[in-house]
Amino acid sequence: MPTFTALTTLNGKHAAEALGDAVEALAPEPSGVGVFEIEDDSGLWEVACYFDEAPDEAGLALLATIHDARPFAVSELPETDWVAKVRRELSPVEAGRFFVYGSHDADRVPAECEPLLIEAAMAFGTGHHGTTLGCLRALDRLDREGMTGRNVADIGCGTAVLAMAAARIWPNPVLAADIDPVAVEVAQANVAANGLEGRVICIEAAGFDAPQLRAAAPFDLVFANILKGPLIELAPDMAANLVEGGYAILSGILTGQADEVAAVYARCGINLAHRADIGEWSTLTMVRSG
Repeated sequence: MPTFTALTTLNGKHAAEALGDAVEALAPEPSGVGVFEIEDDSGLWEVACYFDEAPDEAGLALLATIHDARPFAVSELPETDWVAKVRRELSPVEAGRFFVYGSHDADRVPAECEPLLIEAAMAFGTGHHGTTLGCLRALDRLDREGMTGRNVADIGCGTAVLAMAAARIWPNPVLAADIDPVAVEVAQANVAANGLEGRVICIEAAGFDAPQLRAAAPFDLVFANILKGPLIELAPDMAANLVEGGYAILSGILTGQADEVAAVYARCGINLAHRADIGEWSTLTMVRSG
């Protein structure tokens, strides 16, 4: 069965959400609608719609005009086995001592590494993206510099690859939290596949707002691989939940956004210790001062 996409951009979150709601009332109705901020400081938001049959292009054009959006770009996608495609195209990733791989590459795991199994079907946070890769390298560097994480949290954990990496090298359990319940289910599945039950505890939470996180705080290391906006909003809570001398590894930040994020955290008493850029993405290692 063919799949059709319809994409447009417009200014402002509320306008984008209103357009997304309006598209859902079209016939034929879309099988899915996503509303996303474009992380380039343009202020633009994208509305992405998916249809199992050809959409009403006249209706889409009318809605774009009403909501002051750019005309929808409608495309038909060929049938693709996306999991098979990902398996072909995602080769294993080495980040310091960590080796991130899918089960189709199990025969390629080196003897001297910390293996992290992430299936291709769960491809957000596989280590291939510059943000995840940067965080894994930052973790490896901190450990080699002599840090031992005794109380670690992964906020916005996705696949929980970062939490699992910390659990591979340090003895104490790690908390992995995400606001999305589907992400929490994926994280739990990955934890089980890596034999880390009881070592990584997966919970649903917005930021630090969960009983398990409040009871465990303050932390000596927190991962937050999310986006610029949520990272900035998280800064005061991050300061409240880090021990003196504790580290925050921040990513999901474009290189042009890194200085702004670092400045916001510095105002909260969390200062830049190391920055690494991979392509267009930055990873910041921050340390809380006394």
